[in-house]
Amino acid sequence: MTSLADAFARASAEGRAALIGYLPAGYPSVAGCVDALAAMVEGGVDIVEVGLPYSDPLMDGPTIQEAVEAALAAGVSTTEVLATVQAVAATGAATVVMSYWNPIERYGVSRFAEALAVAGGAGVITPDLTPDEAGPWLAAVAAAHIDPVFLVAPSSTEARIRRVAAVTRGFVYVASTMGVTGVRAAVSDRAGALVARVRQVTDLPLAVGLGVSSGAQAAEVAAYADGVIVGSAFVRRLIDAPDPASGVAAVRELAVELAAGVRAARPS
Repeated sequence: MTSLADAFARASAEGRAALIGYLPAGYPSVAGCVDALAAMVEGGVDIVEVGLPYSDPLMDGPTIQEAVEAALAAGVSTTEVLATVQAVAATGAATVVMSYWNPIERYGVSRFAEALAVAGGAGVITPDLTPDEAGPWLAAVAAAHIDPVFLVAPSSTEARIRRVAAVTRGFVYVASTMGVTGVRAAVSDRAGALVARVRQVTDLPLAVGLGVSSGAQAAEVAAYADGVIVGSAFVRRLIDAPDPASGVAAVRELAVELAAGVRAARPS
């Protein structure tokens, strides 16, 4: 059992969804990102997503793009991403990387999987890699004993959902909308229906992302999903903070609110 499976099992034992928080490595600095991610864990985040900054982020909305561009301008590379993973994994939280495929391919498929495992990483979310093109990647993560996480979306066919479920480990990332990431006033009403479709073909945990930004929204999603993913809302707290220490405090505060939200959905 991987640390991802452990995290979902612990949350399930408490009768709640797992809380998953994302930040791109290197923002507002490498050390500042580590501090913010540690604050997330202190606030109640169960699983941490460390974003690998990339110059052409197809799924990322303007908030995450702003932070990623700043990290890239500061020279953040895969080396710093792996160091961030190692530091955050040391907190005991299950830690995964969110990365587009191009940086992994450039770094070396097997080399990246092995380096992530050494750093204590539990898995990798690859939003732009389809299972049909993932043969070498699946072999590499299997050898490194880390989990490959693939995405489904409202447009996914039944055949695509089955294919994703067959190769994914750890959890299935359920994208609640076809749009890019970002804070929204309401989570897509298609998310619940998509979760129900995916449940028909897999027993893996299902985590919903894209749009969650408040405790109330976290509670709404936690009522039907096994995991609630929050990214842009955390990034926005850092961007809007007047200084790094205030940003860390704001991230911790949001984590506490979201953790209360997933617990509010606990069945009686």
